[in-house]
Amino acid sequence: MQRTIYHIITLSLFMSLLGCGSKTSEDRSAEGQNTEKIDHRVFVSKAQFERSKMALGHIELKSFPITVQSSGTIDVPPENRAVVSATMGGYIKTVPLLIGDKVRKGQVLLTLENPDFIRLQQNYMEVNEKLTFLKSEYERQKTMMAEHITSQKSFLQAESTYKTALATYNGLRKQLRLLNISPSQVESGKVTSIVRIYAPISGSVTKVNVSRGTYVSPASSIMEIINNDHIHLELSVFEKDIMKLKKGQEINFKVPESSTDVFAAEVHLIGTAIEDNRTIKVHGHLKNEEQAHFLPGMFVEAEIITDTTEVHAISETAVVAIENAHSLLKLNEITEDAYYFDQVSVKTGSTYNGEVALTEMQGVTTEDTILTKGAFHLLSGD
Repeated sequence: MQRTIYHIITLSLFMSLLGCGSKTSEDRSAEGQNTEKIDHRVFVSKAQFERSKMALGHIELKSFPITVQSSGTIDVPPENRAVVSATMGGYIKTVPLLIGDKVRKGQVLLTLENPDFIRLQQNYMEVNEKLTFLKSEYERQKTMMAEHITSQKSFLQAESTYKTALATYNGLRKQLRLLNISPSQVESGKVTSIVRIYAPISGSVTKVNVSRGTYVSPASSIMEIINNDHIHLELSVFEKDIMKLKKGQEINFKVPESSTDVFAAEVHLIGTAIEDNRTIKVHGHLKNEEQAHFLPGMFVEAEIITDTTEVHAISETAVVAIENAHSLLKLNEITEDAYYFDQVSVKTGSTYNGEVALTEMQGVTTEDTILTKGAFHLLSGD
């Protein structure tokens, strides 16, 4: 009996010691977990930094423009755009030009044919032949009237006939010149049924609305020529921004459909009438027209600089946008073989010349060093 009691006591002591050891082990394990530090910094080795051509910089106070947003088109002055039409109707005999062809002022564009051209020349020749006789008769009656040899009625009739014929002669002569037919050649007996239409300006053919055999009337648009030597901006600015505009302000614009490059212009004229859509027209002159090959009708997006303001800014490549949140990497520590960065949230404003304005930047100052190139790949996980 005593031996059994002894075994029970011994077993109880052993189990008690075993429980204490397990609890001590658990306490030590928990203590180890509590004292372990978790590093949330972004690690970049110096080898990776150099291989990826990363760069460091600082937030700086810079002048940013205050702008008015607008849109519009590339255009040319009215005198650089010509619509070619016929003075008299006719059938197209030749039309050798295509869209895009270059033409010079005075070059033959096409030829027209019409029997009416012949009748016009015949009428001119008939009046021209009569005019010499009528003038002679008028001068004779005038002399006789001065000597009281003829009656006033005969003189007035001769005068009226001559002046009517002279007016008809001058009118027909003018019509021939409008048709590019030489009156002197008609007077020498050279009659033609074909007339030539010449280019009114130098430029490029942008529209051809006819083909051979087409009948065109004086109201018909045969083709269009545009001279691109001088182009400008035609912008539309909303009514609320009109009072901010004045002549000479700088314009930065781009053609979003063809390029991301930004070009410079300046405000040359401001319209004086508000359109139906509550906008006003602003005419801008390019500072360097040879900088790019613009075409009339191109859509442009523009910013008119009305003032400047001082803001904190940094390179656009330093700020990473992920799910509508903006962050940058602030240098925390440099070791022998690595860089450590802290991720800091910021809020951004407008951009200008490759830099972005920071409207809120808690946790970072102008004294901090920022990763200005390479942050996107580190924070996006690419």
